[in-house]
Order: sequence, then C-alpha cells, then structure tokens
Amino acid sequence: MRLDWLCRACVLALAFCAVPAWAAFDLPELMTLLAKQKSGEARFTEQRFVRGLEGPLDASGTLSFDAPDKLVRRTLSPRIETMAVEGNTLTLSRGGRTRTLALDSMPELLGLVEAMRGTLTGDGATLQRYFRSTVSGSAARWTLDLVPMDSRLAAQVRSMRINGRASDVLGLEMEFVGGDRSVMNITPGAVPANAAPSSAPGRTTP
Repeated sequence: MRLDWLCRACVLALAFCAVPAWAAFDLPELMTLLAKQKSGEARFTEQRFVRGLEGPLDASGTLSFDAPDKLVRRTLSPRIETMAVEGNTLTLSRGGRTRTLALDSMPELLGLVEAMRGTLTGDGATLQRYFRSTVSGSAARWTLDLVPMDSRLAAQVRSMRINGRASDVLGLEMEFVGGDRSVMNITPGAVPANAAPSSAPGRTTP
C-alpha cells in the first residue's frame, strides 16, 4: 500500500514539475501572436537619459506600421520630423528637407529598425539574425529582451527590452554603451490627423 502511495506521489511530483515546461511562453509563440496584427498606429512618449545632463530629453509623436516592412515614426514634439522605413529605404524629413538613404549602408541603424520591425510584424527569423533573444511572462503580459550580436550595433547599444500585452507593443527601453538610456511608452490606437501629444516634463530633445 505504501509503495502504491509513493508511486502516485512521484507521478504527481513529476507532473507538477513538468507544468512550467508545457506552459512556457517562448519566442515562436510571441511571434505568432504579433504576426496576427498586420498594421497599427500608436502614440509615443520618449525620454532619453544622457550622462552629464540633470533631466531627461523628451520627445513625443506617433508610430505606424504596415506589414511586412513599413515603419514610420513621426515626432511632433519638440519639433516635427519623420523617419520612414520601407524595405531597405530610409527617408528622413525635417524642417522642409528630405533625405533618402539605403538602410543597409548604416548597419547600426539597420539593427535597431529590424528590432522594432521584426517585433511588430512577428518576424522571429529577422530578430534572431541580429539579436540574442529572451522571452518572459505570458501572452497576457510579456517582455522580450534583445542583446545585439552584430559587433557594430553592440558597440553602441548594450541591450533592448520590449514589453507588451497580447499583440500590442507597449514599451521599448534601450541601454546604450556609455550609460545613456532611452525609455519609450507606447499607447496603441488610431491617431487623429491633428494629434499633437505633449511631452512629459523635462528637457526637449535637440
């Protein structure tokens, strides 16, 4: 009788220990979840903490993406400027002037763009090409930690942390080599044409 009880206890213990492995939320599951959203709009506020400055540098604006590879960041404060990426083409607009560049001519920026583009579109293969990735949490609330593998990007960016809820990306934190840090909060949803979000208290980005 005692042996039978011990066997049952072992089976239950093994089943209990196996639950975390079965329930683990991993990168493929996260990418599948994110890939369901083919386009999106959001507002953002961003603070960059720079060594030597007392307060953060603030910026705010809008983000939009359309799968598979179009991403637009429009800064509305402290001054209007737009960064649009589609395929390998990067277009920068500021003060009435526009400049177009090939994204792959700037490997450091390419990696940063692919981190956001790959996350928003659920492209795990692209993320793994540029970063070592770790996923924690669950589908209801997840965190994706990225560490650059490209030496040129790693010389500037120490790590990135992206967090979200289900298929929505809600935040992006970046740690730069040298101690600077950037924190972006993202609010998903349709953006009015006349949107002009105000930045949080602090310095404005030059």
